[in-house]
Formats: sequence, C-alpha cells, structure tokens
Amino acid sequence: MSRFLRPLLIAAACVLGLSGARAESIVVSSTTSTEQSGLFGYILPKFESETGITVKVVALGTGQALDSARRGDADVVFVHDRAAEEKFVAEGYGIGRRDVMYNDFVLVGPKSDPTKVAGGHDIVAALQKIESAKAPFVSRGDKSGTHAAELRLWKLANVDIDQAKGPWYRDSGSGMGPALNMAASLGAYILADRGTWLSFKNRQELAILVEGDRRLFNQYGVILVNPERHPHVKREAGQRFIDWLVSPTGQQAIADYRIGGEQLFFPNADK
Repeated sequence: MSRFLRPLLIAAACVLGLSGARAESIVVSSTTSTEQSGLFGYILPKFESETGITVKVVALGTGQALDSARRGDADVVFVHDRAAEEKFVAEGYGIGRRDVMYNDFVLVGPKSDPTKVAGGHDIVAALQKIESAKAPFVSRGDKSGTHAAELRLWKLANVDIDQAKGPWYRDSGSGMGPALNMAASLGAYILADRGTWLSFKNRQELAILVEGDRRLFNQYGVILVNPERHPHVKREAGQRFIDWLVSPTGQQAIADYRIGGEQLFFPNADK
C-alpha cells in the first residue's frame, strides 16, 4: 500500500468510527395500534431527523409491552392502559408518566347488524344486546390496552364474560389488525381503536356501529424505563424521545397525521 494512501485510510476509518460512536438508538415497546395505524411511520422520521436518534419499535399488546419493559427489553414504553401504566411506575419499573395523545374506541360489526345496535351511543347497552343474542364477537384476548378496555366495558354491562363465554365469543390472542381480519371473515362484532380501524383495508362488510360514548375514551401515555432497575437503559436518549413527543413539535406531528383527511390521534400532553 502506498505510504501516502495509508494515512488517508486511517483518517477515514477514524472519522467513520467517531460518527458510528455518535449514533444512538433506543427501543420503544409500544401498543400495536400506534404501529398498525401508521403513526410511527409518520412521526419517527421527523424525530430521527431532528435528533439523530433512531427508534426501534417493538409492537405488542399493552400488557406484553409493559412486561417486556419490566424485563429491561426496552428504554421507553408508549401504551394505552392508564391503570396498568400507573402500576408499572408504582412498582418502580418506570420513571414518571406523561399523557401524549388520545383517540377513542369504536364498536365495529357487520352492516347487517343482527343485534340492532347501529347508530347508538351507549356501548354498555350494545354489549348487553350482543351477549344476550350470543352474536359472534371477536376479542383481542391478548392483555392489550384494547382488551383491558373491553373487559372493563363487559363489567360495566354486568356481564361476567368468563362465565358467558361460548362459541359466540372468540379470543383471537392477536393484535388489532389480525383481530379485525378475523371479525371481517366471521361477520362478528369487535371493539377496535379508531386509529387502527381507519387504516384497516380489509373491512368487507364491517362498519362502525357504536361510537361517541365517553366510556370509549382512549388515552395514551409514555414512560421511561427506570435505569436503576436496568442500568443499560438509555436514559438520556429515551428522555429526549419523551420530551420530543410532548413538545409543541411532537404534538403537532401527531396532530398532522391523517388518513383520508381524518385525524387519528389528538395530542393532549400534560404541562
């Protein structure tokens, strides 16, 4: 090798090594709705361009996402089950919790609507009719935030779903998209988050039948995994992501994400 070329190659390697050392990445354990709705695909390039921090999203049901973070497999959790999130923090696995955004759940079902719940705004009454008629119903059944909300609603409807389960009630054990696919193939009712529904393509004969009940409110929160529990957690980079999400820039990015002109998530970061 030329004695003139060698110093140039060494210098180039040093520059590449330094740039690689500066590159940061974090793991965000999040609910499937933020991934399957397309939100992350829209906002993460903006965050990465602004900060140089890359984000790997592991999309799971909220319960699984929190369990993953308990094991130290994530730097940040971004989910939607406030009671479970507050428990996660109280147990010492997370630091703080910030509201980020909200949307709502909707009851989706076949357009033929055999239980005649379409157009109503009372989710509890609708679930009572579905259970009474033993009409096909698909549940996430995966300890996700949507599944937790569904179970709360059955309880409000005075339905012991563990006792009432039968052939009519299908536990999918899957994310929102696959569960919607199952409901479409069966002509079944299902509780869905609006964001995933709006991005869902395989609707077949499904439509929104019940919406607008205040009990269908769906809040999302973000939490830094506690580095005192897991010293490898990237505290500074994870906090930068959280701070960006709740900043005016991040909140505007969330508000700007639309499908067919319809806004999927509504920013409401606490101050």
